[in-house]
Amino acid sequence: MAKKGKKYLEAAKLVDSLKAYPIAEAIDLAKKTSFTKFDATLEVAFRLGVDPKKADQQIRGAVVLPNGTGKTQRVLVFAKGEKVKEAEAAGADYVGDSEYINKIQQGWFDFDVIVATPDMMGEVGKIGRVLGPKGLMPNPKTGTVTFDVTRAINEIKAGKVEYRVDKSGNIHVPIGKASFENEKLVENFNTIFETMLKVKPSAAKGTYMKNVTVSSTMGPGVKIDPSTVAAK
Repeated sequence: MAKKGKKYLEAAKLVDSLKAYPIAEAIDLAKKTSFTKFDATLEVAFRLGVDPKKADQQIRGAVVLPNGTGKTQRVLVFAKGEKVKEAEAAGADYVGDSEYINKIQQGWFDFDVIVATPDMMGEVGKIGRVLGPKGLMPNPKTGTVTFDVTRAINEIKAGKVEYRVDKSGNIHVPIGKASFENEKLVENFNTIFETMLKVKPSAAKGTYMKNVTVSSTMGPGVKIDPSTVAAK
């Protein structure tokens, strides 16, 4: 295991690793233990009681955070015809078809999210081997394969985040920047938390929400007590 730096160890002293904190306190602690010179991202990690190897226990989707992520997402749209004008009007950073497929094949990745109309997926599939490992492949489950490009772009620009369970049953989702007001981070967290409860697979057995932690970039994890989250 990599040796932890001095700043990390000092930050970790502020956190009781055996305690699960009320949500507001946990967010405050995660901010206090952020020691980076830049505006760190706060991220929530869920350890879920699911078996991702089973098709009926896969969890994947997207949700719009009420207060955004603090990051401006650059959107590339694969479209043709009238949909090109629509995407440009909605504020897409790049719009086109084969020319961008060629650029990506040559190593261009100056974007964060891809939206594609369904009739373009045959073309986009040609670069699936490149996009897949980077988590950039458009997917209907996350609303990025759609003819409603205006809505897709608006949601991404408003602070839409994608979530996907990994092979160990974990999901990591950003909830904003350390510079955000605590209340806004709590609101964003509550939105993610409620979403995780809603997408619980019916096939999942035993404890579903095994562990929830929040941390800043490079900072220590702070356990959250799920019973302190105000369920709507």
